[in-house]
Amino acid sequence: MSENNAEWLSHLSSEVISDVHGSLLDAYVIALEGWRRGLKLRWHVEDSEKFSEMVTWFTERPGQLFSLSSDSRTHYFFRSRGDKVTNEAVSIGKDKESSKQHLSEHGVPVPQGGIFTSEHTKEEVLECGSKIGFPVVQKPKDGSFGRGVFVNITSTEELEACYDYTKELGTTDDIIIEQYITGKDYRLYVVGDEVVGAMHRQPPNVVGDGVHTIEQLIQLKNAEREKNPRLVSCPIIVNDELTDFIARKGHTLSSIPEKDDLIYLNFKGNISLGGDPIDVLDSLSQEVKDTAVKALRSVAGLTHGAVDIIINEKDDKAYVLELNPTAQLGGLLYPIEGKSRDIPKAIIDFYFPETKDKNVAQINTFFDFHDVLDPLQNRDATVTTVTPCPQQKVYMKKYIVVGDVLDIGYHRGLRKQAFERELHGYIMTKEIGDIEIVVAGTDPEMVEDFKHGIWEDEERATVMEVLEEDVDEAVKVGFEIKTDLKTQVEELKWYKRELEETELALKKAELKRRKYYESVSWKATSPIRAVGSIFKKFKG
Repeated sequence: MSENNAEWLSHLSSEVISDVHGSLLDAYVIALEGWRRGLKLRWHVEDSEKFSEMVTWFTERPGQLFSLSSDSRTHYFFRSRGDKVTNEAVSIGKDKESSKQHLSEHGVPVPQGGIFTSEHTKEEVLECGSKIGFPVVQKPKDGSFGRGVFVNITSTEELEACYDYTKELGTTDDIIIEQYITGKDYRLYVVGDEVVGAMHRQPPNVVGDGVHTIEQLIQLKNAEREKNPRLVSCPIIVNDELTDFIARKGHTLSSIPEKDDLIYLNFKGNISLGGDPIDVLDSLSQEVKDTAVKALRSVAGLTHGAVDIIINEKDDKAYVLELNPTAQLGGLLYPIEGKSRDIPKAIIDFYFPETKDKNVAQINTFFDFHDVLDPLQNRDATVTTVTPCPQQKVYMKKYIVVGDVLDIGYHRGLRKQAFERELHGYIMTKEIGDIEIVVAGTDPEMVEDFKHGIWEDEERATVMEVLEEDVDEAVKVGFEIKTDLKTQVEELKWYKRELEETELALKKAELKRRKYYESVSWKATSPIRAVGSIFKKFKG
């Protein structure tokens, strides 16, 4: 499941997005694509500018709302959804029954079923199940992430048990009963009239090796998932639902599966619940892709988004399950098998077609997501603008500096020299006590000239040797001092000394002030100061 086992996009490497996860990942990768094309990028707090008119949710934390501007226009984005998707389309997409109605009216195949509110009786729900024909599915109308879903209900008795269970939890308002279709679950992402990404969402699973228990295999797989930028925040959780599911298959957490045995841990394919994203764009039939495009077109104003489809294993017919106007993109960008699909490129092409000729795959710069958001986090601003991305060719050098070069002051001096030359990059302490410096900029002379500055600070460093290498890697805008634990401790000690010296200076100044006020000269001149203040008062 490592990066080497799938073809990921080089310009969206794990290094570039290492600090961004979950729904923040969707916003960052689209914003980064636009920024790299030379568009003006701004991040917003909730209700800022046009966002007061857009349907959004859970936006208290900055990092999900941004705008991109060209010379002629501005577009606003919430996560993966831009302002070309209307609020009406979002409302329809969030409402499963409304989505299903629009799909049916436009001839898009959907599972048969009906919706039931608190006004309906249990008998009506059970009658619907019998009328559709078992097996059926029961799910909440407005649910997400597979919560409250019961599948493959094979009898009236089972449906009644599921209904009673949800009633006990107080969640029987607005549920859907529909036909259960056996087959594989897919998510397709459509932009305009084109399917630009597709993945099979394989339910959580482990593969036996004849040695480890299921519980140990889950731990090993979660360790692998941590290497994936999308899956790092979606581990397989061991809970009652999981243990009950494998128990029905004759397993326990202590079972040791045979080598190469595939053991499913849940029926839900949601990536957020431990499912595996597998790229299938090249293997899906054109008929299935056409169904996805037709499904998106069935809702006016839904110009791009995800379409969830199940392909019936009996007749290979595609049925649309849901529409998602604000879908997460991580599984399509970082599959465990197959190719990464450049959804951000397709979205920016759609909103800013005049920038299509900009090949961002050749741009190795990126920005620090959390640094950019600091003014919003601290409530110092409602909008923050990101420093423009260098649009010219970026030249890069790596220097390995050998010697007594670990002084923090020396590192800060090198950072200052980089800023003076308008260079980006970093300094990183190596385990053996040397430092690695990477500098990048659009002026090759400044990149070359930086090495002279490495030798200049003889007071804080003794440089014995400088090794020079050509390098091609992603570089963050700005200049970062990356430190190991030892250097971090030294830096903390330096800050502590600075604080102690400042506090000592303040104490000395306060003592000096008190001595002055208590001095004979101060007391002797008190009448003169009093007369002076009266004179000033009357003069004013």
